Amino acid sequence: MANRIWIDVEDLFKYAELGYRPTGIPRLVVELCRAIRALPESKDRVFFVRHDAKRQSFAVISWEAVESVFSSIANGTTEKPKAPPVLRSALKRMTRALPLQLRRLGFLQIEVFVGIAQLINAFAFRMSRRFRFKHRASVVSSDHFNVAARPGDILALLGFAWIEPGHNAYVEKAKREKGLRFALLMYDIIPLRRPEWFDEAVVKNFRDWFTEALSLVDSILTISAFTARDVAEYAREKGILLRAAPTPIPIGTGFQKSNGAQRSSASGPASSILPAPDSYALIVSTIEVRKNHALLFRVWQRLLEDMPAASVPTLVFAGRVGWQVCDLMEQLHNSRFLDGKIIHIERPTDAELEALYDGCLFTLFPSFYEGWGLPVTESHSFRRPCIISTATSLPEAGGALARYIDPDNVTDACRIIRETIQDQAGLREWRDRVRREFRPVPWSQSARAVLQVLETTQDVSGASETRLRRRA
Repeated sequence: MANRIWIDVEDLFKYAELGYRPTGIPRLVVELCRAIRALPESKDRVFFVRHDAKRQSFAVISWEAVESVFSSIANGTTEKPKAPPVLRSALKRMTRALPLQLRRLGFLQIEVFVGIAQLINAFAFRMSRRFRFKHRASVVSSDHFNVAARPGDILALLGFAWIEPGHNAYVEKAKREKGLRFALLMYDIIPLRRPEWFDEAVVKNFRDWFTEALSLVDSILTISAFTARDVAEYAREKGILLRAAPTPIPIGTGFQKSNGAQRSSASGPASSILPAPDSYALIVSTIEVRKNHALLFRVWQRLLEDMPAASVPTLVFAGRVGWQVCDLMEQLHNSRFLDGKIIHIERPTDAELEALYDGCLFTLFPSFYEGWGLPVTESHSFRRPCIISTATSLPEAGGALARYIDPDNVTDACRIIRETIQDQAGLREWRDRVRREFRPVPWSQSARAVLQVLETTQDVSGASETRLRRRA
Protein backbone atom coordinates (compact mmCIF):
# COMPACT_ATOMS: atom_id res chain seq x y z
CA MET A 1 0.00 0.00 0.00
CA ALA A 2 1.29 3.49 -0.89
CA ASN A 3 2.38 5.67 1.99
CA ARG A 4 -0.17 8.16 3.23
CA ILE A 5 0.30 11.92 2.94
CA TRP A 6 -0.80 14.13 5.82
CA ILE A 7 -1.09 17.79 4.79
CA ASP A 8 -0.94 20.27 7.67
CA VAL A 9 -3.47 23.12 7.09
CA GLU A 10 -3.38 24.69 10.55
CA ASP A 11 -1.93 27.91 9.14
CA LEU A 12 -5.05 28.51 7.01
CA PHE A 13 -7.19 28.59 10.14
CA LYS A 14 -4.74 30.86 11.93
CA TYR A 15 -4.82 33.19 8.95
CA ALA A 16 -8.61 33.22 9.05
CA GLU A 17 -8.50 34.27 12.71
CA LEU A 18 -6.61 37.42 11.68
CA GLY A 19 -9.68 38.52 9.74
CA TYR A 20 -7.94 39.30 6.44
CA ARG A 21 -8.98 38.25 2.98
CA PRO A 22 -6.52 35.72 1.58
CA THR A 23 -3.49 36.95 -0.33
CA GLY A 24 -1.00 34.98 -2.40
CA ILE A 25 0.21 32.21 -0.08
CA PRO A 26 -3.18 31.10 1.35
CA ARG A 27 -4.66 31.09 -2.14
CA LEU A 28 -1.77 29.06 -3.49
CA VAL A 29 -2.05 26.55 -0.65
CA VAL A 30 -5.77 25.99 -1.24
CA GLU A 31 -5.37 25.62 -5.01
CA LEU A 32 -2.50 23.18 -4.56
CA CYS A 33 -4.43 21.12 -2.01
CA ARG A 34 -7.50 21.04 -4.27
CA ALA A 35 -5.38 19.79 -7.14
CA ILE A 36 -3.54 17.17 -5.05
CA ARG A 37 -6.82 15.90 -3.68
CA ALA A 38 -8.29 15.62 -7.20
CA LEU A 39 -5.52 13.41 -8.57
CA PRO A 40 -6.54 9.74 -8.99
CA GLU A 41 -3.32 8.64 -7.29
CA SER A 42 -4.29 10.61 -4.16
CA LYS A 43 -7.45 8.62 -3.51
CA ASP A 44 -7.58 7.20 0.02
CA ARG A 45 -4.05 8.33 0.83
CA VAL A 46 -4.17 12.14 1.20
CA PHE A 47 -5.54 13.57 4.44
CA PHE A 48 -5.68 17.06 5.92
CA VAL A 49 -4.78 17.75 9.53
CA ARG A 50 -4.94 20.47 12.14
CA HIS A 51 -3.20 20.66 15.50
CA ASP A 52 -4.59 18.92 18.58
CA ALA A 53 -3.06 21.09 21.30
CA LYS A 54 -4.20 18.85 24.15
CA ARG A 55 -2.33 15.83 22.80
CA GLN A 56 0.41 17.73 20.95
CA SER A 57 -0.60 15.75 17.90
CA PHE A 58 -2.48 16.10 14.64
CA ALA A 59 -6.23 15.75 14.11
CA VAL A 60 -7.77 14.88 10.78
CA ILE A 61 -10.12 17.47 9.30
CA SER A 62 -12.45 17.16 6.34
CA TRP A 63 -11.58 19.01 3.15
CA GLU A 64 -15.09 20.47 3.16
CA ALA A 65 -14.26 22.24 6.44
CA VAL A 66 -11.14 23.75 4.89
CA GLU A 67 -13.11 24.95 1.86
CA SER A 68 -15.78 26.45 4.11
CA VAL A 69 -13.32 28.52 6.11
CA PHE A 70 -11.42 29.63 3.01
CA SER A 71 -14.66 30.66 1.29
CA SER A 72 -15.59 32.74 4.33
CA ILE A 73 -12.37 34.73 4.34
CA ALA A 74 -12.25 35.02 0.54
CA ASN A 75 -15.72 36.56 0.49
CA GLY A 76 -15.01 38.91 3.36
CA THR A 77 -17.57 37.44 5.75
CA THR A 78 -14.95 37.15 8.50
CA GLU A 79 -13.19 40.42 7.80
CA LYS A 80 -11.93 42.48 10.70
CA PRO A 81 -14.35 45.30 11.59
CA LYS A 82 -13.35 48.91 11.04
CA ALA A 83 -14.12 52.05 12.95
CA PRO A 84 -17.12 53.96 11.57
CA PRO A 85 -16.22 56.03 8.47
CA VAL A 86 -17.55 59.18 10.14
CA LEU A 87 -15.06 58.77 12.98
CA ARG A 88 -12.17 58.09 10.59
CA SER A 89 -13.07 61.14 8.51
CA ALA A 90 -13.37 63.38 11.57
CA LEU A 91 -9.99 62.29 12.89
CA LYS A 92 -8.37 63.02 9.54
CA ARG A 93 -9.92 66.51 9.39
CA MET A 94 -8.70 67.20 12.91
CA THR A 95 -5.19 66.15 11.95
CA ARG A 96 -5.13 68.32 8.82
CA ALA A 97 -6.12 71.31 10.97
CA LEU A 98 -2.96 70.97 13.07
CA PRO A 99 0.00 73.30 12.51
CA LEU A 100 2.22 72.17 9.68
CA GLN A 101 5.04 71.01 11.92
CA LEU A 102 2.65 68.73 13.81
CA ARG A 103 0.94 67.19 10.79
CA ARG A 104 3.31 64.29 10.48
CA LEU A 105 2.75 63.36 14.12
CA GLY A 106 -0.96 63.89 13.68
CA PHE A 107 -1.13 61.62 10.65
CA LEU A 108 0.61 58.86 12.52
CA GLN A 109 -1.76 59.30 15.44
CA ILE A 110 -4.80 58.73 13.22
CA GLU A 111 -4.17 55.03 13.16
CA VAL A 112 -3.67 55.02 16.93
CA PHE A 113 -7.02 56.69 17.53
CA VAL A 114 -8.74 54.48 14.97
CA GLY A 115 -7.10 51.46 16.56
CA ILE A 116 -8.57 52.36 19.93
CA ALA A 117 -11.98 52.77 18.32
CA GLN A 118 -11.62 49.33 16.74
CA LEU A 119 -10.33 47.54 19.82
CA ILE A 120 -13.62 46.70 21.51
CA ASN A 121 -15.26 45.54 18.28
CA ALA A 122 -12.18 43.59 17.22
CA PHE A 123 -11.89 41.79 20.57
CA ALA A 124 -15.49 40.60 20.50
CA PHE A 125 -15.18 39.78 16.80
CA ARG A 126 -12.08 37.66 17.27
CA MET A 127 -13.50 35.74 20.19
CA SER A 128 -16.67 34.93 18.28
CA ARG A 129 -14.64 33.96 15.20
CA ARG A 130 -12.43 31.62 17.23
CA PHE A 131 -15.55 29.91 18.58
CA ARG A 132 -17.14 29.71 15.14
CA PHE A 133 -14.05 28.26 13.46
CA LYS A 134 -13.50 25.80 16.27
CA HIS A 135 -16.95 24.33 15.91
CA ARG A 136 -17.19 24.63 12.13
CA ALA A 137 -13.89 22.81 11.59
CA SER A 138 -15.36 19.30 12.01
CA VAL A 139 -12.12 18.05 13.51
CA VAL A 140 -11.95 14.30 13.80
CA SER A 141 -10.30 13.02 16.96
CA SER A 142 -6.53 12.80 16.81
CA ASP A 143 -7.07 9.09 17.50
CA HIS A 144 -7.55 8.71 13.73
CA PHE A 145 -4.11 10.13 13.00
CA ASN A 146 -2.46 8.30 15.87
CA VAL A 147 -3.84 4.96 14.69
CA ALA A 148 -3.58 5.42 10.92
CA ALA A 149 -0.20 7.17 10.61
CA ARG A 150 2.62 4.72 10.09
CA PRO A 151 6.38 4.80 9.44
CA GLY A 152 7.21 6.08 5.98
CA ASP A 153 4.13 8.30 5.73
CA ILE A 154 4.77 11.92 4.78
CA LEU A 155 3.82 14.99 6.77
CA ALA A 156 3.67 17.87 4.30
CA LEU A 157 3.61 21.54 5.16
CA LEU A 158 2.58 23.61 2.14
CA GLY A 159 1.81 26.88 3.93
CA PHE A 160 3.61 29.23 6.31
CA ALA A 161 3.94 27.53 9.68
CA TRP A 162 6.25 30.12 11.20
CA ILE A 163 3.23 32.22 12.20
CA GLU A 164 2.17 29.40 14.54
CA PRO A 165 4.41 29.21 17.65
CA GLY A 166 5.52 25.72 18.53
CA HIS A 167 4.78 24.19 15.13
CA ASN A 168 8.12 22.40 14.95
CA ALA A 169 7.32 20.55 18.18
CA TYR A 170 4.39 18.82 16.45
CA VAL A 171 6.64 17.81 13.57
CA GLU A 172 9.42 16.54 15.84
CA LYS A 173 6.99 14.39 17.82
CA ALA A 174 5.41 12.93 14.67
CA LYS A 175 8.82 12.02 13.29
CA ARG A 176 10.04 10.57 16.59
CA GLU A 177 6.94 8.60 17.56
CA LYS A 178 5.45 7.71 14.17
CA GLY A 179 8.50 7.58 11.91
CA LEU A 180 6.98 10.13 9.52
CA ARG A 181 9.00 11.94 6.89
CA PHE A 182 8.68 15.71 6.73
CA ALA A 183 8.38 17.75 3.52
CA LEU A 184 8.31 21.55 3.46
CA LEU A 185 7.29 23.98 0.72
CA MET A 186 9.33 27.19 0.96
CA TYR A 187 8.09 30.44 -0.55
CA ASP A 188 10.98 32.71 0.30
CA ILE A 189 13.43 33.62 3.05
CA ILE A 190 13.00 37.38 2.73
CA PRO A 191 12.99 38.07 6.52
CA LEU A 192 16.50 36.60 6.62
CA ARG A 193 17.76 38.30 3.48
CA ARG A 194 16.22 41.75 4.01
CA PRO A 195 15.40 42.07 7.72
CA GLU A 196 15.07 45.86 7.44
CA TRP A 197 11.62 45.35 5.92
CA PHE A 198 10.21 43.57 8.96
CA ASP A 199 9.65 44.04 12.65
CA GLU A 200 12.52 42.66 14.72
CA ALA A 201 10.23 40.09 16.38
CA VAL A 202 9.08 38.80 12.98
CA VAL A 203 12.67 38.28 11.86
CA LYS A 204 13.54 36.46 15.08
CA ASN A 205 10.47 34.22 14.91
CA PHE A 206 11.16 33.34 11.27
CA ARG A 207 14.84 32.66 11.90
CA ASP A 208 14.14 30.46 14.92
CA TRP A 209 11.45 28.49 13.07
CA PHE A 210 13.50 28.08 9.89
CA THR A 211 16.68 27.00 11.65
CA GLU A 212 14.84 24.32 13.61
CA ALA A 213 12.77 23.27 10.60
CA LEU A 214 15.95 22.59 8.65
CA SER A 215 16.92 20.12 11.35
CA LEU A 216 13.67 18.21 10.80
CA VAL A 217 12.95 18.44 7.10
CA ASP A 218 13.62 15.49 4.80
CA SER A 219 12.63 17.25 1.58
CA ILE A 220 12.35 20.92 0.61
CA LEU A 221 10.19 22.11 -2.27
CA THR A 222 10.25 25.72 -3.47
CA ILE A 223 7.98 27.88 -5.60
CA SER A 224 10.79 29.03 -7.90
CA ALA A 225 14.30 28.18 -8.98
CA PHE A 226 15.41 31.45 -7.40
CA THR A 227 14.05 30.46 -3.99
CA ALA A 228 15.69 27.03 -4.32
CA ARG A 229 19.05 28.74 -4.93
CA ASP A 230 18.39 31.24 -2.14
CA VAL A 231 17.64 28.53 0.43
CA ALA A 232 20.64 26.44 -0.63
CA GLU A 233 22.95 29.46 -0.53
CA TYR A 234 21.69 30.52 2.89
CA ALA A 235 22.34 27.02 4.21
CA ARG A 236 25.89 27.15 2.84
CA GLU A 237 26.47 30.56 4.37
CA LYS A 238 25.36 29.31 7.78
CA GLY A 239 27.18 25.99 7.52
CA ILE A 240 23.96 23.97 7.54
CA LEU A 241 24.02 20.68 5.66
CA LEU A 242 20.70 20.07 3.93
CA ARG A 243 19.53 16.48 3.61
CA ALA A 244 18.37 17.08 0.05
CA ALA A 245 18.74 19.88 -2.45
CA PRO A 246 15.69 22.18 -2.60
CA THR A 247 13.47 21.28 -5.56
CA PRO A 248 11.44 23.93 -7.44
CA ILE A 249 7.94 23.02 -8.59
CA PRO A 250 5.86 24.69 -11.33
CA ILE A 251 3.28 27.08 -9.92
CA GLY A 252 -0.25 26.93 -11.28
CA THR A 253 -1.88 29.90 -12.94
CA GLY A 254 -4.93 31.72 -11.64
CA PHE A 255 -7.28 30.95 -8.79
CA GLN A 256 -10.64 29.25 -8.68
CA LYS A 257 -13.47 31.62 -7.86
CA SER A 258 -15.08 31.25 -4.48
CA ASN A 259 -18.82 30.63 -4.36
CA GLY A 260 -19.39 34.17 -3.19
CA ALA A 261 -17.41 35.59 -6.06
CA GLN A 262 -19.43 33.57 -8.54
CA ARG A 263 -22.63 34.98 -7.12
CA SER A 264 -21.40 38.59 -7.04
CA SER A 265 -22.52 40.95 -9.73
CA ALA A 266 -20.33 43.37 -11.64
CA SER A 267 -21.82 46.23 -9.65
CA GLY A 268 -19.90 45.35 -6.49
CA PRO A 269 -18.65 47.86 -3.95
CA ALA A 270 -15.62 48.76 -6.05
CA SER A 271 -17.55 49.47 -9.26
CA SER A 272 -18.73 52.88 -8.12
CA ILE A 273 -15.17 54.17 -7.71
CA LEU A 274 -13.43 52.36 -10.56
CA PRO A 275 -12.28 54.42 -13.51
CA ALA A 276 -13.64 53.53 -16.92
CA PRO A 277 -12.26 50.39 -18.58
CA ASP A 278 -9.00 50.90 -20.47
CA SER A 279 -8.27 54.11 -18.59
CA TYR A 280 -6.08 52.84 -15.75
CA ALA A 281 -3.02 50.82 -14.83
CA LEU A 282 -3.16 48.37 -11.94
CA ILE A 283 -0.95 47.00 -9.17
CA VAL A 284 -2.38 44.17 -7.07
CA SER A 285 -0.45 43.85 -3.84
CA THR A 286 -0.42 44.65 -0.15
CA ILE A 287 1.02 48.14 0.22
CA GLU A 288 4.35 47.54 1.93
CA VAL A 289 7.84 48.88 1.39
CA ARG A 290 9.06 45.72 -0.37
CA LYS A 291 6.42 45.97 -3.08
CA ASN A 292 7.79 49.38 -4.09
CA HIS A 293 4.57 51.35 -4.50
CA ALA A 294 6.68 54.43 -3.70
CA LEU A 295 8.42 54.10 -7.06
CA LEU A 296 5.09 54.15 -8.87
CA PHE A 297 3.98 57.20 -6.88
CA ARG A 298 7.11 59.07 -8.02
CA VAL A 299 6.70 57.87 -11.61
CA TRP A 300 3.11 59.13 -11.74
CA GLN A 301 4.23 62.46 -10.33
CA ARG A 302 6.71 62.80 -13.19
CA LEU A 303 4.21 61.69 -15.78
CA LEU A 304 1.77 64.36 -14.61
CA GLU A 305 4.53 66.96 -14.76
CA ASP A 306 5.58 65.97 -18.30
CA MET A 307 2.27 65.02 -19.93
CA PRO A 308 -1.27 66.41 -20.05
CA ALA A 309 -3.23 64.95 -17.12
CA ALA A 310 -5.92 63.63 -19.48
CA SER A 311 -3.35 61.44 -21.25
CA VAL A 312 -2.00 59.88 -18.03
CA PRO A 313 -3.90 56.75 -16.98
CA THR A 314 -5.21 56.53 -13.44
CA LEU A 315 -3.11 54.25 -11.24
CA VAL A 316 -5.06 51.78 -9.06
CA PHE A 317 -3.55 50.32 -5.90
CA ALA A 318 -5.53 47.16 -5.05
CA GLY A 319 -4.61 45.73 -1.65
CA ARG A 320 -4.61 46.47 2.04
CA VAL A 321 -2.18 48.83 3.73
CA GLY A 322 0.69 46.88 5.25
CA TRP A 323 3.69 48.03 7.25
CA GLN A 324 6.48 50.59 6.97
CA VAL A 325 4.52 52.78 4.55
CA CYS A 326 3.45 55.66 6.79
CA ASP A 327 5.52 58.13 4.75
CA LEU A 328 4.00 56.96 1.47
CA MET A 329 0.45 57.04 2.80
CA GLU A 330 1.02 60.54 4.17
CA GLN A 331 2.30 61.69 0.77
CA LEU A 332 -0.73 60.18 -0.93
CA HIS A 333 -3.14 61.93 1.43
CA ASN A 334 -1.28 65.24 1.31
CA SER A 335 -1.33 65.20 -2.51
CA ARG A 336 -4.99 64.14 -2.55
CA PHE A 337 -3.81 60.95 -4.25
CA LEU A 338 -2.24 63.06 -6.97
CA ASP A 339 -5.56 64.86 -7.37
CA GLY A 340 -7.37 61.62 -8.05
CA LYS A 341 -4.87 60.09 -10.45
CA ILE A 342 -4.21 57.35 -7.89
CA ILE A 343 -7.07 55.30 -6.45
CA HIS A 344 -6.72 52.89 -3.55
CA ILE A 345 -9.11 49.93 -3.32
CA GLU A 346 -8.46 48.20 -0.03
CA ARG A 347 -9.10 44.46 0.37
CA PRO A 348 -10.87 43.88 -2.96
CA THR A 349 -13.05 40.79 -3.22
CA ASP A 350 -12.47 38.12 -5.85
CA ALA A 351 -15.19 39.63 -8.05
CA GLU A 352 -13.68 43.10 -7.70
CA LEU A 353 -10.22 41.81 -8.59
CA GLU A 354 -11.59 40.17 -11.72
CA ALA A 355 -13.23 43.44 -12.75
CA LEU A 356 -10.01 45.32 -12.05
CA TYR A 357 -7.95 43.00 -14.23
CA ASP A 358 -10.51 42.96 -17.01
CA GLY A 359 -10.63 46.75 -17.19
CA CYS A 360 -6.97 47.73 -16.90
CA LEU A 361 -4.62 48.74 -19.70
CA PHE A 362 -1.69 46.90 -18.14
CA THR A 363 -0.42 45.92 -14.70
CA LEU A 364 2.71 46.79 -12.75
CA PHE A 365 4.77 44.91 -10.19
CA PRO A 366 8.05 46.70 -9.32
CA SER A 367 8.82 44.62 -6.22
CA PHE A 368 12.32 44.53 -4.75
CA TYR A 369 12.17 40.89 -3.66
CA GLU A 370 9.81 37.97 -4.36
CA GLY A 371 9.71 34.22 -4.01
CA TRP A 372 7.76 33.84 -7.25
CA GLY A 373 5.40 36.54 -8.60
CA LEU A 374 1.76 35.47 -8.51
CA PRO A 375 0.44 38.92 -9.59
CA VAL A 376 2.50 38.59 -12.79
CA THR A 377 1.10 35.24 -13.90
CA GLU A 378 -2.35 36.27 -12.70
CA SER A 379 -2.16 39.36 -14.91
CA HIS A 380 -1.13 37.24 -17.90
CA SER A 381 -3.97 34.80 -17.18
CA PHE A 382 -6.35 37.76 -17.65
CA ARG A 383 -4.51 38.53 -20.90
CA ARG A 384 -3.11 41.74 -19.50
CA PRO A 385 0.55 42.67 -20.07
CA CYS A 386 2.73 43.44 -17.08
CA ILE A 387 5.67 45.78 -16.40
CA ILE A 388 7.74 44.20 -13.67
CA SER A 389 10.98 44.37 -11.73
CA THR A 390 14.16 42.61 -12.84
CA ALA A 391 14.73 41.47 -9.25
CA THR A 392 14.93 37.97 -7.77
CA SER A 393 12.32 35.49 -9.08
CA LEU A 394 10.23 37.87 -11.17
CA PRO A 395 11.91 37.11 -14.53
CA GLU A 396 10.89 33.46 -13.99
CA ALA A 397 7.27 34.53 -13.61
CA GLY A 398 7.26 37.12 -16.39
CA GLY A 399 9.37 35.35 -18.97
CA ALA A 400 9.53 36.89 -22.43
CA LEU A 401 6.04 38.39 -22.21
CA ALA A 402 6.82 40.97 -19.53
CA ARG A 403 8.64 44.29 -19.80
CA TYR A 404 11.25 44.95 -17.16
CA ILE A 405 12.36 47.89 -15.06
CA ASP A 406 15.12 48.44 -12.52
CA PRO A 407 13.23 48.71 -9.18
CA ASP A 408 15.78 51.26 -7.91
CA ASN A 409 15.73 53.52 -10.97
CA VAL A 410 12.80 55.94 -11.14
CA THR A 411 14.04 57.49 -14.38
CA ASP A 412 14.27 54.11 -16.12
CA ALA A 413 10.83 53.11 -14.85
CA CYS A 414 9.30 56.40 -15.93
CA ARG A 415 10.73 56.08 -19.45
CA ILE A 416 9.41 52.55 -19.98
CA ILE A 417 5.98 53.31 -18.51
CA ARG A 418 5.67 56.55 -20.50
CA GLU A 419 6.59 54.74 -23.73
CA THR A 420 3.98 52.08 -22.98
CA ILE A 421 1.29 54.71 -22.39
CA GLN A 422 2.11 56.80 -25.45
CA ASP A 423 2.51 53.90 -27.89
CA GLN A 424 -1.12 52.82 -27.95
CA ALA A 425 -0.69 50.67 -31.05
CA GLY A 426 2.29 48.95 -29.43
CA LEU A 427 0.27 48.34 -26.26
CA ARG A 428 -2.54 46.73 -28.26
CA GLU A 429 -0.01 44.53 -30.04
CA TRP A 430 1.56 43.60 -26.68
CA ARG A 431 -1.83 42.66 -25.26
CA ASP A 432 -2.55 40.55 -28.35
CA ARG A 433 0.80 38.80 -27.93
CA VAL A 434 0.04 37.95 -24.29
CA ARG A 435 -3.34 36.61 -25.38
CA ARG A 436 -1.73 34.43 -28.09
CA GLU A 437 1.39 33.20 -26.34
CA PHE A 438 0.70 32.89 -22.64
CA ARG A 439 0.34 29.28 -21.58
CA PRO A 440 -1.23 28.85 -18.16
CA VAL A 441 0.14 26.14 -15.92
CA PRO A 442 -2.64 23.85 -14.67
CA TRP A 443 -2.64 23.27 -10.93
CA SER A 444 -2.70 19.54 -11.64
CA GLN A 445 0.83 19.93 -13.02
CA SER A 446 1.88 21.58 -9.75
CA ALA A 447 0.17 18.82 -7.76
CA ARG A 448 1.89 16.03 -9.69
CA ALA A 449 5.26 17.73 -9.22
CA VAL A 450 4.64 17.86 -5.48
CA LEU A 451 3.64 14.19 -5.34
CA GLN A 452 6.69 13.22 -7.36
CA VAL A 453 8.98 14.90 -4.83
CA LEU A 454 7.05 13.44 -1.90
CA GLU A 455 7.26 9.95 -3.36
CA THR A 456 11.04 10.19 -3.41
CA THR A 457 11.35 11.79 0.03
CA GLN A 458 13.60 9.70 2.19
CA ASP A 459 14.01 9.95 5.95
CA VAL A 460 17.76 10.03 6.14
CA SER A 461 17.88 11.52 9.60
CA GLY A 462 17.75 8.35 11.69
CA ALA A 463 16.30 8.21 15.18
CA SER A 464 19.54 9.03 16.94
CA GLU A 465 21.07 11.37 14.38
CA THR A 466 21.90 14.88 15.50
CA ARG A 467 19.07 17.02 14.22
CA LEU A 468 21.18 19.83 12.91
CA ARG A 469 24.55 19.03 11.42
CA ARG A 470 27.04 21.79 10.82
CA ARG A 471 30.35 21.83 9.06
CA ALA A 472 33.32 21.51 11.34
